[in-house]
Amino acid sequence: MKGDADIAAAAALLAAPTRAALVLAVMTEGALPASELAVRAGIAPSTASEHLARLVDGGFLAAANHGRHRYFSLADAAVADAVEALSLVAPQRPVRSLREATTSELIRDARTCYDHLAGRLGVALARGLERRGVIARRSGSYAVGPEAKARLAALDVDLEALARQQRPLIRDCLDWSERELHIAGALGAAITTRLFERGWITRREANRSVVVTDEGHKLLRSQLGVDF
Repeated sequence: MKGDADIAAAAALLAAPTRAALVLAVMTEGALPASELAVRAGIAPSTASEHLARLVDGGFLAAANHGRHRYFSLADAAVADAVEALSLVAPQRPVRSLREATTSELIRDARTCYDHLAGRLGVALARGLERRGVIARRSGSYAVGPEAKARLAALDVDLEALARQQRPLIRDCLDWSERELHIAGALGAAITTRLFERGWITRREANRSVVVTDEGHKLLRSQLGVDF
C-alpha cells in the first residue's frame, strides 16, 4: 500500500543546479546523449552519468541505447508540467551581465515549454486561437472551440487523431513569465510542431527561446489571429 506523494523526494532531485540544468536541456532539445548533456551542463562525463542515473531512478528521465550512445529523454510530459509549475513559485536568478539580461528577455518573449510554445508568443497564440474559435474558455479552462476542426485542417492538424492519443487533447498551462494561460496537451504540441515544420518559427541554439521569422509574423497574424 502506498501513501501520499513524496514531494520532498521529487524536489530534492532538482535541488542540485546541475540536475536542474540537465532536465532543462532535455526539455529544450529532446533526447540527448550523455556526452552532449555533460557539455550543456558544463560538467565532466562521469559526473553527468552520476546525476543522470539519479534522475532516471527518480522517474524524471528515461534512458535508451542507440548504437554506442545512451540517450536521455523526459520520462513523461508530466515532468515538464512539474518543472514549469515550479517556475511559477521559484525565485528568479539575479542577472549579472548584459548577456544574461538578453537571454532572459528572449526566453520571456518566446520559448518552448517541452513540446509547446510559452512566453509572450505562447500567450498570444492562445489568445489568437480563442478569437478564431479554435479554442474556448469554459469555467476558466481551455476546451476545443467550434471552429477548431476547419481551421486546424489548414495547418494539417488532424483533431480526431489527436483526440485518440493517450494524453489530454488540450490543457491550459499557466505561463510563469506572463502569468497568463497558454495551451499545452496534444493540440499545443501539434500546433507547435507545424509552426516549426513550416518555418514560421525557428529554434535558437544557445537556449530554449525561439525566433518568429518574417514570414511567420505575417502568417501567424493572418491565419491564426496572433498579434505578436
